[in-house]
Formats: sequence, structure tokens, C-alpha cells
Amino acid sequence: MAIAEGIEPGTGERSEYPGWRLLWWAVCSQGCGAPAGMVAGVVWMLGAVSAPAVLSRAIDEGIIGGDGRRLGGWIALLIGLGMVEAGAGAVRHYFAVRNGQGTAAAVRARLLEHFQRLDESFYNRWPAGQLLSRSSSDAVWVGTFVDVLAHSSGYVVAVAVVAVFLVLIDPLLALITLLPLPLISVATWRYSARYRKRAHELQEELARAATVAEDTISGIRAVKGLRAEDAQRSRFRSHTERIRERALNVARLDAMFEPVMNAIPSIGLLTVVWLGGYFALSGRITLGQLVGFYAYVVLLVTPLRTLGVRVGTVQRALAAAERISELLSIRPHVAEPQNPLPIPITGRGYPLRGEVRLKEVSFGYETNGPYVLDGLDLSVPAGSRLAIVGATGEGKSTLAHLLSRRYDVSAGQVLLDGVNVRDLRLSELRGAVVVVSERPFLFTDTVRANIAFARPQACLEEIQRAARLAGAHGFISELPNGYDTMLEERGLSLSGGQRQRLALARAILAEPRLLVLDDATSAVDAETEREIRAGLETALVGRTALIISRRPGTIALADRVVLLEGGRAAAEGTPEELVNTSELYRDLILGEPAVPAGVMR
Repeated sequence: MAIAEGIEPGTGERSEYPGWRLLWWAVCSQGCGAPAGMVAGVVWMLGAVSAPAVLSRAIDEGIIGGDGRRLGGWIALLIGLGMVEAGAGAVRHYFAVRNGQGTAAAVRARLLEHFQRLDESFYNRWPAGQLLSRSSSDAVWVGTFVDVLAHSSGYVVAVAVVAVFLVLIDPLLALITLLPLPLISVATWRYSARYRKRAHELQEELARAATVAEDTISGIRAVKGLRAEDAQRSRFRSHTERIRERALNVARLDAMFEPVMNAIPSIGLLTVVWLGGYFALSGRITLGQLVGFYAYVVLLVTPLRTLGVRVGTVQRALAAAERISELLSIRPHVAEPQNPLPIPITGRGYPLRGEVRLKEVSFGYETNGPYVLDGLDLSVPAGSRLAIVGATGEGKSTLAHLLSRRYDVSAGQVLLDGVNVRDLRLSELRGAVVVVSERPFLFTDTVRANIAFARPQACLEEIQRAARLAGAHGFISELPNGYDTMLEERGLSLSGGQRQRLALARAILAEPRLLVLDDATSAVDAETEREIRAGLETALVGRTALIISRRPGTIALADRVVLLEGGRAAAEGTPEELVNTSELYRDLILGEPAVPAGVMR
């Protein structure tokens, strides 16, 4: 079943997607497991509700009637019902747990799949703590809902069946005993509306606290370095205090509702003992019927109390489903094309090597904000190397984002081997265009797995070759377990330069058509940069490269240089030509101040 139907792809819009639809999808995700658990729950409860009727006949016909054979038969039937109840109860519990855990896993998997489809603009707006909270605790509550279906289906049937049996025994006594049930329905309805609102507020506050905790843990070096421990503790404490208040609001509601649910069955029992005893003494009902009636009212206590608690569980699950649905209803600005085109190949069957053309490209991060790139024209022949240079904020990294479609252009076209990147499958495009950024992300895994992330089937020799070309093999060999060394979270046990070299090796092993180096060697020293440059000379043979840097040693890899200013190409030429002709280029690369107009250098 599709989530968030009716959203126009690529709009980045969010529609109203009610939580109950996600709960229905959760039930359907378990296939026949959900109805199997519910049927087992009904059979389990039918076995239980049949026992008082058998007990009543056993007393009247066997004990009072003095018929031992009948008494033995009814006892045998009671034993059989007990076995059915036990077996069905075991099946019910198994399917309830299976369905609950399976649903939580299915929701988490769907969220992760959805997160991977969303683009950069989404992650700019949503903190990681919020996403983790909805993927963990909220997913558990949705799973709990499916668990509750199996555990509660029998209780619902029990209330209906017991009511029928009570009426069959004595309609007047049943009417008096069951009179509070409409009041229970009204109380439950009012309780549900309030509980849902308060549960939603509690979940939101838990997510905010998770965001602060995630920020503190991820940025612990900054927290310690700036002596901000007290400030972070204070922020987190304020959130936990609000969580306590939200939880108490829920508890206060429970404290009013649950005593009512517990008191009503007790009142029913008192009614049975008082009025039912009078009916038995007057001969209106038999002793066996009185015992059976009492047993049924006792049997009714647990379902009513349990269903009262489960109402809160369902409301909590609905609040969680609404929060998850809020994410699932978001559609990316960058969407898959409806009729994707393949990347062209040559007549000999070899792929083209990443010809890039930008035609009148304009882009701004805000809908009505200023353009970062404004009418940019650029041509990069296949197999060539182009360096992009410019001051901070001139759109160098933005250009890298547009080539891999992390964002879409506001106007103009970006072409890869003659095809608009918006017409290519995202997976195919991002396999063809690999960006190595200044602050690369490494995974909590081995060095080998990090380098082979895009090609997990790569052999060790291929991994080592990529590491040598990236200037990383030397320091990797000195690690405790070499390529099998497990990295700490985000690779923070390595230096910035080492992380950059591992990311570069990962990109080389991926063998893209277009390799974009976005200040990818900014954290290495001059000697290491020369080593990397020598390796890249080999790795980039026949491959297109876009080099974003202000380091002369890295720019030396390029055949030519484009200088960005005002969102456009202000100058173009070889590195030597721009040194001689562009004052801005000399200022950026060599650190020489630009000479004011009219002043001779």
C-alpha cells in the first residue's frame, strides 16, 4: 500500500496524511499474521466464556441433580475448553509479538527508504534527533498497535458474548448489571480525545530532548572545547522537566479514567451478589445459573479493565502514526524522472567519460531569495580537468551539488554526456558523478568497508590500489589491524587529512565518469598533497574531473581554470594565464592583493 498518495512528485509539498491510514498499512504489512492473531484471540476468549455456562450445567444437572455421569461429562468438557483456551492463547501471544515486532521493523525500513529519497533541503530543516525519535520510539508504538489487535480482539468478543449469555440467564438482572456500559462508552470517547492530544505533546517533547542529546554527543569535542557542559546540561534539563510535566498530564488523565473502569465491574459484582442472590432464593433462577452469572460478571472485569488501558495505547499509537505520517507525506524537490533516459554509450559500447555542459544555469537556495549562480555557462570536455576557483559564497560547492542533483537548478540545464541530469535515474547519475567534500563522512566500520562502500564486492587488491592513488596506503598500513581496523564514529579517531584521503580512495574505487573534488585535500600538508597529486594523475587518466580548490598544488592538476564571480564565469584559462591576467585570481590563489583600477602593478 502506497504511503502519501496524491502528492505531485518533485514538489517538495506535504499533504495531510491521517495517522489511521498508516496504522491500516501497518496491519496489512503483516499479511495473514494480523488476522491469524485476532482469530486466535477470539478462539481463546470463546473457550474462556464457554466455561461458566458449562459450570452452571454441571452444578444444576450433576451436583444438585445428583447425576454423576452428567457431572463427569461436564467436567471433561471443561478440561477440553481449558486446553483449547491454553493452545489458542499461546498462538495469540506468538502472533501478537511477531506482528508487533514485524510492524516496527517494517515502519523503520519504510522510513529509512523514504529518508534516502529525500533531498538536501529536507535535512536542512529537520534535526537528526527528531528523525531518530520518530524512527525508534514512534515506530515501536505503531508496532504496539498491531500487537494490541491480537491481544484485544478476544476481549472485544468477550464483552459481546458475555452480554448475550447474561441476557439469556436473566434479562432483568443482565439489564441492571450492564446498565453502566453506555457510560463507559461516553467516558472512553472523552478520554481518548484528550489522551491523544497529550500523548502527541509528550512524543514531541521526547523528540526535542533527543535532538539536544544527539547534538551534545555528536559535538562533544566542541562542547568540551568551549566549556559549554553546564549550558548543555541546562538545555537538556529544561527539556526533561517538560517531559516530566507532559508525562504527568498523561498520568493525571489515566488516574481519572482507570478508577472508573475498575469501579464499574465491581459495582456489577455487588449487584449480582445482592439482587442475584435474592432471585435465587425466590426461585427465579437456579443456583447453577447464579454461579454462572457471577462467573460471567467476574469474567467481564478483565476485558473491561484491559480495554480501558488499551484505549490509551491505541491513542498513543495514533499520535505516533501521525508524527511518522508527517514525514512520509513529504515529497522531495529532487524526484526521479517519470520516463528516465539511459546515459549514452559510444558505438563501441564504452561509456563516455563525463562530458559536462551548463547552459544558462541559475540557482538560489531560497524560493524568492538571491541567486548563487546566475546564468552560468560552462563546458567541460570528456576526459579533461577543470578547476573552479572563487571567493567564499560564489557557488563553487553549489555547482557540485547541482551536478549530482542534490538540488535542482532554478533555471537552465545541466547536461552529462549530452543528457539533462533531470532525465537520468538518480542512482545512475550518482554512480556516474561522485563528489569528495572537504568534510567527508566515514562510517563506523572497517577501513576496508569504508573504501569499498560504493563497491562492496571489490577485492583487497583493488581497495589497496585506490588507497595508494589517494595517498592513504601508508598510514592505513600503520593502523593496528591495517585495512581491517574498525573506525570510531565518523572516523574521528583519524586526522582530518587521513579522513579526506580515505574518502578520496572511496571515490577512486567507485570509478565515476565525473569526479568532483570539493576542497578534498584542504586538510593535508604540502608533501602529502604532492603524493596525492601524483596518484590522481594516474587515477584521472581518461576521466573527467572538476577540481574546486584554492590551493595551487591541487589546481595544478587542472588543464584549465574557471574563476567564478557574481554567479558567473568571470575569467577562464590555464592556471599560468590567469596568474598573469586576473588580479582577483592572484588574490585568491597567491594571496596577493588585487591592484585597484588605474594603478600599475
